[in-house]
Amino acid sequence: MAQGGGTPAVKLTFLGTGTSFGVPQLGCGCEVCRSTDPRDKRTRVGAAVETDDGAVILIDTPTELRLQLIATGITRVDAVLFTHLHADHIHGIDDLRAITARRHVHLPMYGSRETLAGLQHKFDYIFDDRIRPLPGTSKPQGRTIPIEPDVPVRIADVDVTAVPVPHGPVMIYAYRIGPLAYVTDAKSIPESALEQLRGARVLVINALFHTPHPSHLSFPEAIAAARAIGAERTYLTHLTHDNFHAALEAELPPGIAPAYDGLSISV
Repeated sequence: MAQGGGTPAVKLTFLGTGTSFGVPQLGCGCEVCRSTDPRDKRTRVGAAVETDDGAVILIDTPTELRLQLIATGITRVDAVLFTHLHADHIHGIDDLRAITARRHVHLPMYGSRETLAGLQHKFDYIFDDRIRPLPGTSKPQGRTIPIEPDVPVRIADVDVTAVPVPHGPVMIYAYRIGPLAYVTDAKSIPESALEQLRGARVLVINALFHTPHPSHLSFPEAIAAARAIGAERTYLTHLTHDNFHAALEAELPPGIAPAYDGLSISV
């Protein structure tokens, strides 16, 4: 997957592209929730990035992680990048037990100090080696590695930079992963973040509604951010049941498209 200019290529797979409700939404009988288009079935948002050397980096551990990895045929995970602590982004973490049981080593998990501290509190059994599984059983084994904002770190064979963006009242991490920029649950993209994200060839960015939302980008805001970042291709994620995939695809400007669960692209 090598590309010119000395920047290693990556393969991005969208594990999930839906909001915290998912699509179809529980108890909803709207036309989108009843759609037969498989692209309208959206599990909670997350992604997998495969690097040049075959390493797989997860972005978050969404609620349906086991089903997502089975659906995409991913059986290897070498690291996890966490964006923030909200339930739809972390509550599939126990599904990593099947991964770490085969690795026999602790799985490195990256994020902000606040996010990692929260994970250690919520899922102490994963990170505390004093908590041992009973004979014949297993548990996920994780090792937390804090990433400082705007400081590149090498993971596998790709440079990863954590980029703080506001998500309502909290700051979360977007990520620049080589030629890829991945932004989820952002309300805005500050100039400092734009500086880190510009130059990416592919941008993934959240978009919730056509109207403003207090903690997420709207479609107009996401489109404006995409133009400011200037990626060759932009994919919208964290989508709701307010839009059919096909209709949204038709209305978006050139170079911007909705993602869907299972979509894989090379960057």
